[in-house]
Amino acid sequence: MVQLNTKIGSLELKNPVMTASGTFGYGTEYADFMDISRLGAIIVKGTTLNPRQGNPYPRMAETPSGMLNAVGLQNKGVDYFVDYIYPEVRKIQTNIIVNVSGSCIDDYVQTAGIINTLDDIPAIELNISCPNVKQGGMAFGVNPESAAQVVAAVRKAYDKTLIVKLSPNVTDITEIARAVEGAGADSVSLINTMLGMAIDAEKRKPILSTVTGGMSGPAVKPVAMRMVWQTAKAVKIPVIGLGGICSATDAIEFLLAGASAIQIGTANFIDPSISEKVIDGIEEYLNRHGFTSVQEIIGALE
Repeated sequence: MVQLNTKIGSLELKNPVMTASGTFGYGTEYADFMDISRLGAIIVKGTTLNPRQGNPYPRMAETPSGMLNAVGLQNKGVDYFVDYIYPEVRKIQTNIIVNVSGSCIDDYVQTAGIINTLDDIPAIELNISCPNVKQGGMAFGVNPESAAQVVAAVRKAYDKTLIVKLSPNVTDITEIARAVEGAGADSVSLINTMLGMAIDAEKRKPILSTVTGGMSGPAVKPVAMRMVWQTAKAVKIPVIGLGGICSATDAIEFLLAGASAIQIGTANFIDPSISEKVIDGIEEYLNRHGFTSVQEIIGALE
């Protein structure tokens, strides 16, 4: 029997396949398409301290080999999650991880503190690609000092597994990764979406209401894999890889590059059962090559 289990800090995963925040709802929406309890973890949509309406429409656009989104973290706030979502998702027989976002450090701290009280939420993923409203809208995650500040503050309020999601829109992602590792992160996940835009030539206008948005999908995979490979060599904490993973082969490539686990995002919109197929594909690959554990291929690039 091939062992698929892996660890992210103290968090035990039955396999390395997770679903990316914002692409899998709260998990229950996919129950008709697959056995969601088979997943290593489900990362629920971005959650903020207060309700957010998100950006005006249109806020999604198709691109060659991917998509742009500018949804704007639409959600009903952490109190709604605690009262209405948590009682349902806690029943799912896998790890439920909450993606936490905010506009200032105190937002992150308060939200993380509330989630810390929930017994059946073993980890959070900190989205530091959010704009810091107190610093002119610059994202926390593009500067090592601001990234470390928000992580250190959350670390004081949160005592479970802390994953920090890194932005690719930086000069040196390893610098940011080392900064959040030093501030107390248990793991880093990368990459978040890349900044892009789309134009309607006939109307001579941007397609997205916000002009720019986050690009995801197969087109970003080579960049994501390069950043995962660089980061895995630069930090001692586990790395979670994501960006354009659409098959078991894609996932295996990220594991070989040094990821201890992977997340599937945009591909969920194309095939709602893709995660199960990736789990099965990883197991088949390990059997075919004579491996007994997924641990044998993590970082095993020759």
